Amino acid sequence: MEFSRRMKKISIIIPAHNEEKNIPLVYAELQDVFAKYAKEKYVFDILFINDGSADDTIGAMEKLANLDENVEYIDFSRNFGKEVATTAGLNNCKGDACIMLDADLQHPVELIPEFIAAWEKGAEVVVGIRNKNKSTGILKKIGSAIFYKTINKIAEVEIVPNSTDYRLLDRIVIEQFNRFTETNRMTRALIDWLGFRRDFINFDAKERIHGDASYNFWKLFKLAMNSFISLSLLPLKLAGNLGIAITLISGVAGFYILLGKYFFRTPFASTFSDSENLAILLLFLVGIILMSIGLLALYIANIHGEVINRPMYVVRKKKL
Repeated sequence: MEFSRRMKKISIIIPAHNEEKNIPLVYAELQDVFAKYAKEKYVFDILFINDGSADDTIGAMEKLANLDENVEYIDFSRNFGKEVATTAGLNNCKGDACIMLDADLQHPVELIPEFIAAWEKGAEVVVGIRNKNKSTGILKKIGSAIFYKTINKIAEVEIVPNSTDYRLLDRIVIEQFNRFTETNRMTRALIDWLGFRRDFINFDAKERIHGDASYNFWKLFKLAMNSFISLSLLPLKLAGNLGIAITLISGVAGFYILLGKYFFRTPFASTFSDSENLAILLLFLVGIILMSIGLLALYIANIHGEVINRPMYVVRKKKL
């Protein structure tokens, strides 16, 4: 008993959506890794999160939990998204550290010893960096490149390109992450925002064995937009800045036409009809409206962030 108390616990967090066939496979691969630490100073538990799957993913989780006391699960009442499922795992894991892992087997579990070794050397966050993914299309690659370029220009903290959710977090990082209250979140970005000592592990993503990826283009786009909004005030200021630009341009143009047409009778100004003058006036007014919206948005954003208190997820059942 004295020896077991000194052993460090590492929780493996696995969010899953429609991964019924992959759950037993990822469990089996993890057992091979755990076996290498049988006489070492670590114990492991696995926490599955069923994110409202339409297949029998929860059945596969329950079956493993009944066979292995170190397997736990959380079953959502509906699909809340991978970011929220990962958050639920971080809220409920018990380890001295955790490793977040996808259920589709694209994250190579054989690298777990390298993550643990980096942690033992002092890293509080160990990030998996994807080298390549054979199944990634050209449009997704271009979109990913644009996203990282943009977010690193406007965000408060730098996000490493091609970083993934495959990462290890020390208990102190988990506790600080659990203080976040926003519901629209990108987990890896929030972890980067926290800081702490980091190390990196590069890997090549494996081919998915069963099923299809749950993240389609629109889900990725929504995740990107949520990241822009949560990590930077620039999108919030765009309407106001656009309003200022339109107001200045239309104001200068209108003033020039007014002087030229009615006072100095310049040929260029005289070519503008009354309807064109009205259009310029409307542009001017639209600019003022956009500036006002931008100003109001700053206040609304502060209010919105304070008053929203809806739970991020609803649990149907769990074994913890």
